[in-house]
Amino acid sequence: MPFVDLAGARFHYRFDGAEHAPVLMLSNSLGTNVSMWDAQIAALTDRFRVLRYDSRGHGRSAVTPGPYTIEQLARDALALMDALALERVRFCGLSMGGMVGQWLGAHAAQRLSQLVLCNTAARIGTPDVWNTRIDAVNKGGMAAIVDGVVARWYTAAFIAAAPGAIAATREMLLTTPAAGYIASCAAVRDMDQRDSTTSIAVPTLVIAGAHDGVTPPEAARFLADHIPRARYVELDAAHLSNVEAEAAFTSALTQFLSPVAA
Repeated sequence: MPFVDLAGARFHYRFDGAEHAPVLMLSNSLGTNVSMWDAQIAALTDRFRVLRYDSRGHGRSAVTPGPYTIEQLARDALALMDALALERVRFCGLSMGGMVGQWLGAHAAQRLSQLVLCNTAARIGTPDVWNTRIDAVNKGGMAAIVDGVVARWYTAAFIAAAPGAIAATREMLLTTPAAGYIASCAAVRDMDQRDSTTSIAVPTLVIAGAHDGVTPPEAARFLADHIPRARYVELDAAHLSNVEAEAAFTSALTQFLSPVAA
């Protein structure tokens, strides 16, 4: 189980795939850990060396004092790349991971060869929404929000049809450190990248969920419309489209990503 110390914290990461294959870096949603990508790994490792990591305050990575910022989380990703001697990567982030990807695309484009932004937005919610969430976790821990999060992340039909996936999602949420979750909620609350999207100078794919009430299709279309030459794909899913629409998500991702070395 590899760890690396960087940016004032200890980070958990893992590689899957052939050592000399081009690297695809995956960045997680708020409240999850590296296992959120399990369904994609078999297909992705046919072509890529997949790098997954637990974001600051999540999974097995260290919980440092908050609040965090999206820039801080993006610089964590850059520091991990530096520590692993990765000059350039393909980067795919979902939700909060996509917010990290937006920052990297606008401010560190030279470190990316391709960018995939999934179920994300340049601005999400209002401060009151996030402050209410933070207050709930402060008072009741992660158990206070898990039912509401699951209901937002998946359609009712998927929740009924996929009890195993729902149980795994609940476990990820319940084992996320409350302090890390709260600090990351603040990062999402305080983020506004609407003005920087036109600066993203990396070939970009935007993936949306047709039933996503968290980062709805119009938020994804804003990204696709403002990022030069971005492609747009909309899937029959809610927020965690890589889980709910596993096959379609993986197909869209692999069709976009180039197999040539970065």
